[in-house]
Amino acid sequence: MSQYTVTGRFKNRDGFAEFETTIDAENENVAREHTLSQLGSQHGLKRTQIELEEVEQR
Repeated sequence: MSQYTVTGRFKNRDGFAEFETTIDAENENVAREHTLSQLGSQHGLKRTQIELEEVEQR
């Protein structure tokens, strides 16, 4: 598995909050899905409230 760094922002009470996370995944699409799933679970967000800006392999 490779490591991917995913950056973006999500909607919160004050507008938007920036985030950057590192994920172990098989490919870029899996990294995107894991990030959406994690942020949605941790912050109670829907996928439409999360904007992924960049996914890059480390």
